[in-house]
Amino acid sequence: MTRARTTGSRRLGLALAGGGPVGAVYEVGALRALDEAIDGLDFTDLDVYVGVSAGSLIAAFLANGLTPARLVRIIAEQEPGDPLLPVLFFTPAYREWLRRGAQLPMVTGDALLSFLKRPNPFRSASGLLRAVPTALFDNEPLRRALEEAFTRNGRTDDFRALGRRLIVVATDLGAGGAIRFGSEGFDDVPISRAVQASCALPGLYPPVSVNGRYCVDGVLLKTLHASVAFDAGADLVLCINPIVPVDTTAGVEAGAIPPGTLVAGGLPTLLSQTFRTLIHSRLQVGFASYGERYPGREFVLFEPDRDEYDMFFSNVFSLASRRAVCELAYRATRRDLLRRYREIRPALARRGLTLRLDVLEDDARTVWSGVGVSDARSAARRAERATDRLQRALDRLETLTSVERIRKPGR
Repeated sequence: MTRARTTGSRRLGLALAGGGPVGAVYEVGALRALDEAIDGLDFTDLDVYVGVSAGSLIAAFLANGLTPARLVRIIAEQEPGDPLLPVLFFTPAYREWLRRGAQLPMVTGDALLSFLKRPNPFRSASGLLRAVPTALFDNEPLRRALEEAFTRNGRTDDFRALGRRLIVVATDLGAGGAIRFGSEGFDDVPISRAVQASCALPGLYPPVSVNGRYCVDGVLLKTLHASVAFDAGADLVLCINPIVPVDTTAGVEAGAIPPGTLVAGGLPTLLSQTFRTLIHSRLQVGFASYGERYPGREFVLFEPDRDEYDMFFSNVFSLASRRAVCELAYRATRRDLLRRYREIRPALARRGLTLRLDVLEDDARTVWSGVGVSDARSAARRAERATDRLQRALDRLETLTSVERIRKPGR
C-alpha cells in the first residue's frame, strides 16, 4: 500500500494524538503552520498517517485528500453536518440510558434478594451498579457524519482504496491490547467505524463492537503511537500532541486566571488535568526510548505551551472559541519552529524539505492567510462585540439588583 517516493528514499509519517474536539482543532491550526513553513511537504501525500482518538479523525481527512487549509476553512465556516461540530461529540446517549433504566427493577430485585439471603449492604449495593449507564454520550452520530463525509467528493471510507497508508489505533477492551485498523487483517473495517472506536473514551462513550471485539479509545495504551509510524517504515515522523497538563502557576501570579481555577471547575476539570498529567508523563517515557529502538529514525514533536489558558478553558460549543484555538495553535507552532530552527532544519533537509525562515519571520501572517477565509477576523470581532454587549447588559442587571438590595435591606 505504501508507495515509493520520487525524492530519494525518504519516508515521511505523521502521528496525531487525541484531545477531543479542542485537540482536533488545535491539530488543524498546527498543521496549517507546518504546511506553510515547510517547503516540499504535502500533508495529503505522506507515506503513513497514524491517528489515535480525535487525532484519527484529522489523520483520516488528510489521507483522504483534505489539505490543512481546507480543514481550517471547515473550522472557520462550520455548517450543519460538518464532522468537526462539537455537538457530534456530545450527543447524549439516550438509548443507553433507557436500556440501563429498564434494567433497574430487575437489578433492584436481585440486590434485595441478595441482601435477604446474606445481609451485607455493600455487597448488595454493588449489584445496583449494573444499572449505571456505560457512557454519557453517543458516538453513533459521529460515525454517521464521518461515513457521509468519507463517501462523497471522491473520498473513500475504505482503508484499502485510499492509495496511502492510514492506521487508526484503538484498544481491544477484552484483550487489553492495541488494534491497528488499516493494517493487515483490520483493513476491511470502514474508516468511519475505526475512528469511532478510537475516539470511544470509556465513561464518555460506549465501547464500539468491531468484528466481535469491543474497542475503546487508543489513548489508553499510548498517547501518540508514533512508534506505529516507525514500524510502518517512516524515517521521519512529525508528531502533534495537544494533550499536555496546564500550568496555572504563572497565570495566577500574573493575574490572568484566579487562584483555584482547576478546583473551581469541579470534577470534570480535575479529571482532565489528572488525565493529561498521567498520559503526558507516559509520552515522555516512550519517546525517550525511540533512539535505541529506532536507530537512524527521527521525530519532531509539537505541543502547546502549558500556560495556553485560552485552549485549556475553551468553550468547545463556541465557534469564536474554536477559531481562537485554531489561531493559537498556528502561532504556537510557528514560534516553536522559529525557536528550534537550527534543531529542526537538518532533519528536514535530509529528506529534501526546507524550513522557510522568511515565512516564520512574517508576523503579519495568521492561520486565515491564504485559506480563502477573508472574514474570519471580522466574524471574530462581531462575536467579541456581541459578547461585550452581553457583558454590559449583565453588568447593568447586577447594578440594578444591587441597588434593589440596598433599597430593601431586610430582604
